Amino acid sequence: MAIALENVGIAVRDIEEAVAFFTDLGLTLIGRDTVSGEWTDTAVGLDGNHAKIAMLQTPDGHGRLELFEYIHPDAIETEPTRPNEIGMHRVAFSVDDIDAALEIAARHGCHPLRGVADYQDVYRLTYLRGPSGILVMLAEDLTRR
Repeated sequence: MAIALENVGIAVRDIEEAVAFFTDLGLTLIGRDTVSGEWTDTAVGLDGNHAKIAMLQTPDGHGRLELFEYIHPDAIETEPTRPNEIGMHRVAFSVDDIDAALEIAARHGCHPLRGVADYQDVYRLTYLRGPSGILVMLAEDLTRR
């Protein structure tokens, strides 16, 4: 059986804010829709499912994020995920200039949890809180300089 990762789905409070953040980082918006009906109730497992969705793609064409903002049922607010919690954890991106990426993130009010780390002169990396508290890892491969 062949298998391929299709996308990572992330529920957000404000889809416009999330789309602006990820497109500023370099992803491309490839589609938007508002979905509802019996097929979404069945697929997602929620009665009366109604959501705004946006699909974004990385420039290399290999990675996709599906962002969704629930219209119904009401979204459930929880505490932001911490790095050591079990379950869905973070979305990670390779960037060619971590300082430039952090400047973009800062324009959206998003800053590193602690700072930027240097891993054995191979990577510079950091975790930050993106829109809706999403954990986002940015990593710059220092061996590509």
